[in-house]
Amino acid sequence: MTGTFRIREIAAQAGLSQATVDRVLHQRGGVRASTVEEVQQAIADLERQRSQLRIAGRTFMVDVVVQAPARFSVAVRTALEAELPGLRPAVIRSRFHLHEGASVTGAVAALDWIAGKGSHGVILKVPDVPEVLDAVHRVTAAGIPVVTLVTDLPTSARAAYVGIDNRAAGATAAYLLSQWLGDRPGDILVVRGNSSFRGEDEREMGFRGTLRNSVPRRAQVDVVDDEDRAGELAGSVRVALEAHPAIRAVYSMYAGAGGNTAVLDAFGALGRPCAAFVAHDLDGENAPLLRQRWLTVVLEHDLRHDLRRACQVIMQVQHALPGPIMARPSSVQVVTPYNVPPALTPRD
Repeated sequence: MTGTFRIREIAAQAGLSQATVDRVLHQRGGVRASTVEEVQQAIADLERQRSQLRIAGRTFMVDVVVQAPARFSVAVRTALEAELPGLRPAVIRSRFHLHEGASVTGAVAALDWIAGKGSHGVILKVPDVPEVLDAVHRVTAAGIPVVTLVTDLPTSARAAYVGIDNRAAGATAAYLLSQWLGDRPGDILVVRGNSSFRGEDEREMGFRGTLRNSVPRRAQVDVVDDEDRAGELAGSVRVALEAHPAIRAVYSMYAGAGGNTAVLDAFGALGRPCAAFVAHDLDGENAPLLRQRWLTVVLEHDLRHDLRRACQVIMQVQHALPGPIMARPSSVQVVTPYNVPPALTPRD
């Protein structure tokens, strides 16, 4: 049962005599099942404590490279910094490399800088394009583990992906909008970014596949929220609304530089009702819109949990934590105005 802890250590942890522990370990019988469970629990506790001792006093430098609108980058920084105290006794020091816009030049330069300077690990949210994949290869070739966040790079040598199940999120959006529209006719406006983020592609596949089975059949009309042309989203939405009078609902799978406020402004400028609006992420823009009922629901995931798991994966790769690396996608949370997490509810 154990070859790493002395009997007296297990006995002290379990609050049992050494003789009792010895009987349990050598399966000599004459011991209640509950006592065996107490010994097993004591060994499990000692294993966890040993893991804590292994990382006590160790400092890990983690680089966070994010290409996203500022509001999401701020959410990542805030979530990680909130999680750092809970990762003790390890000390996590973080360096942030935050980039906006469609160009990946800044993110690639940051990855090359990290490969040259060294790091214990990289948490990465970037588009899935060849120049980024090449830069990730240079980072991993330097012995630095990479964990992808929110959007994956499955063909890279990344250690794990952490974040939302994007395909399930898209399917959830299509299901909800189909239920709300019911048997009434109505097409759906889909807002996405112009970059090659794998997560967006997966959301779109999940959405389109589920919408295809809706009755009545509904058209999907796409518009792009271009990072380099923030002021053009409202105009693009107006063009789409004028060309497609049947649009009655919105799925914003990616609020880029323009944001969901611009989408709502376009509906308002034309006097068009929006029967339902599904968006992603309870950020500084979407949380107030949800409270004010401009958004119907927000699809959310626990970003703090994702970042904590990313740090744990990095420590596992660095042999500071035991166990196999098992980073499963986060579940999709459907947030309404009535179940906004306490940290985001307005104060009196």
